[in-house]
This record gives sequence, C-alpha cells and structure tokens, in this order.
Amino acid sequence: MEAWGGGPGLVEALTKIARKDGVAIAYGAHALSLLADDDGVKGVRVKHNGKTVEVATKSVVLAAGGFQANAEMRTRYLGPLWELAKVRGTRFNTGDGIRMALDIGAMPTGNWSGAHAVGWDRNAPEFGDLAVGDNFQKHSYPLGIMINANGERFVDEGADFRNYTYAKYGRVILMQPGQFAWQVFDNKVIPMLRDEYRIKKVTKVRADTLEELAPKLDNVDAAKALETIKTYNKAVMTEVPFDPNVKDGRGARGLVIPKSNWANRIDEPPFEAYAVTCGITFTFGGLKIDTGAQVIDTEGAPIPGLFAAGELVGGLFYFNYPGGTGLMNGAVFGRIAGASAGEWATQPR
Repeated sequence: MEAWGGGPGLVEALTKIARKDGVAIAYGAHALSLLADDDGVKGVRVKHNGKTVEVATKSVVLAAGGFQANAEMRTRYLGPLWELAKVRGTRFNTGDGIRMALDIGAMPTGNWSGAHAVGWDRNAPEFGDLAVGDNFQKHSYPLGIMINANGERFVDEGADFRNYTYAKYGRVILMQPGQFAWQVFDNKVIPMLRDEYRIKKVTKVRADTLEELAPKLDNVDAAKALETIKTYNKAVMTEVPFDPNVKDGRGARGLVIPKSNWANRIDEPPFEAYAVTCGITFTFGGLKIDTGAQVIDTEGAPIPGLFAAGELVGGLFYFNYPGGTGLMNGAVFGRIAGASAGEWATQPR
C-alpha cells in the first residue's frame, strides 16, 4: 500500500481499508480503563457519546500515542519548561493508553525523559492545525544560524544533516531564555529554504542590512545579535567549497560554538529571520512489549490478551531520532500487534 497526502492521506487510506473489511469505528469514544482479571484483559471501559459502557473483547491492541499532549505528564517526566512546548499534533495524545496498561501492571520502559521535538513557529497554536499541517516546522537551519534572546548562537547548526538533528534541536531551543530562537539567513540561501518557510502563517522579519535586521528580532539583545553575526561571518572558512548535498566541511573556525558544515557568511541582502520555539512530536517512554507486540508486566510475563504498537511502545528511541522511523515503528509493530491479537482471539480458552 502507498499513501499520498501526508498524515491525512494516510489516515484516509487506512480508514477506507478498515471500512472495506467491516471494521467498526466509534468516533467520540474515550477509552477509560482496561477490563482485566487474573486471566488477562477482557475488554475496555469506554465513555461514548456521554455514556460509560463496557466493551467485552477477546484481545485489545493499544495504539493511543504517547503523552505529548499532556502538560502535566510532560513536566513530570521530561522536566521543567516542557509544559511550555507546543504540540505538533492532536490534543488527544494524553497518555491514556499508557496509563491504562500501567494500572493493570504493565512494565514501563525506555527513555521517559526523552521526546522527539523540533523547531516550530513561535506563534503557532498550542496544538496542531490540520489546515497548516507540518508547515509550522522550520528545518532549514543548517543553511543559516540560530540566535537566542541573549543575541548568541547556542548550537552547531551544521553538525549533521537535518534528518539527524531536527528531532533533538527542539529540546535545545526550549532550554533557551524565553524558549525561542531566530533562524537567520541571507539571499544566498533564501531560495534554498524548504517550502514551509513560504506559508502565510509564519513569524518572519526581513531587512536590507544587518543593522536593520537585528532590532527586528523581537525579544533579542539586538547589539549582541549584530556582534554575533559579524563574528560568525569572519570565522567562515570561505576557502572550502559550499555543497549542501554532502557534509562539506565548510565550517566556522575559532568560535566557542562551531558550525561544522554549510557555513556561509550572512552578508548578501536581503536578510530574513524566522522565530521558532519547541514543537513536541511524541514521547519516547512507554510500554514494554515482546517480539509479538504483547505487553509485558512488571514481573516479566506477557499480559494475556494485551498488545501494543506505535508511540506508546517504549525502548525504541533514546536521545535522538532519525527521520521516518516513527512511521516505520507504527507500520511494523502495528501489523505484528494486529496479527498477534487476531491469533489470540481465535484460540480456544
């Protein structure tokens, strides 16, 4: 199967397949708890259209996402300031699936203080906007520099390809004063910026000189920012050819915080800057499963009838994330969990 149209396209394709196969989908249903006894999971307690009901089942697959939309859990597990992060996706990923499993003895595992988090438009809404989709992200930072409220660079923007740094740099931005930064570019690279920089809902300033640009960077020490840009410009290794397609080794030498690749002087007008904050995608901590996607309890035994897949599975990501692997996680363990749950349900008890 191949899906077009990003996340909405994928959901539409999967929904069509589910309906074709006779799968009933209950919208407006909030799973409250698992029904379980000494023999395992027997169903789910659900609040549907204002009524609490018990749905008896032979097996249950939990695929309810992480706790990224739960400010209390973010602060408890990820740490201070995470309540201030914006949520890239749905407001409904509040960790309920994880909590329900922990309540019946499931084993927590993985990096509970870790998360996938990116540079996200500073003035984006608190939760994802389906009309804008992923376009609040701002991932062309390797082509420029990022400056915080103190007017200083704080990270190596060219440490590696975007796909290997974007999911950890959201955390770095969140830890800056005021929880924001400005990405600064000049005319040499502006045509190379990703499409998300050209949307209507964007926090952007533009100027013909650096002296004009610096005061436009809201909440930033303008004098220090101007000094930082000029110091950076002097450090760029112009003798090394610029090549955005490889790690070109064109760095900025002698700086407290280096830039390892793709360094260009910011000296050709017009200049543009984009304000970003932290946008959290999903959390890394979750439930322990076996190779059949069956949830494991705190004594190391499988919980009969309970399976899990997707973001609420722990132990898959630690400290960083290579682009695309969340979809792979969902596809692989989703298929395994579904097959295992189906096989469990058909076995005589």
